[in-house]
Amino acid sequence: MEFLNINQMILIGSTGRNSGKTTLAVELIKKWKSHFPVIALKITTIQDRSGKCQRGGEGCGVCTNIKEDFKLVEEGNKDSSKDTSLLLAAGAEKVYWLRCLKDHIHEGIEFFMRQVPDNALIICESNTLRTAVVPGTFIMLKNTENDAIKKSAGEVINNADIIIENDFQNSIKNIVEKIEVKEEKSQFQMKIHS
Repeated sequence: MEFLNINQMILIGSTGRNSGKTTLAVELIKKWKSHFPVIALKITTIQDRSGKCQRGGEGCGVCTNIKEDFKLVEEGNKDSSKDTSLLLAAGAEKVYWLRCLKDHIHEGIEFFMRQVPDNALIICESNTLRTAVVPGTFIMLKNTENDAIKKSAGEVINNADIIIENDFQNSIKNIVEKIEVKEEKSQFQMKIHS
């Protein structure tokens, strides 16, 4: 299948859980919300309908209760501690959670894109989406203190425009300042300064 070009998207991936994806997304939203309408997207990729939790154990039910190939839900509560609520509280105009079977990521993202105005900046958390799209920029957060790399990250880490290693939490403002976003003639252009 062909890659979908989404030049208005900053895609954030990570090599493991609790690595700072949402923290980075929140700071990017705060920086850019006065310049562009910002839409945030969090993607949970489900391997198959088997109902097994990808993280092991009983899980939270996300993987077991999906009936369709994908499901897009808009977050409406900015007072919760859920990642999607934090993105909304940071100032995103809209926040969506796309739960998607891995084999249907193309259909899921195409459906999402029909909800997004052309002039909106998209801040997205996902590794797997990079197998289906070419974003404006792709940032990978890598924890070198933990050798275990999620399979989804291993599949796309070589496509990252920048890899941020280790001391991420202490340098978030520095990372955010390195990212430049411009809109010219309805086309987004992104650049990461070194």
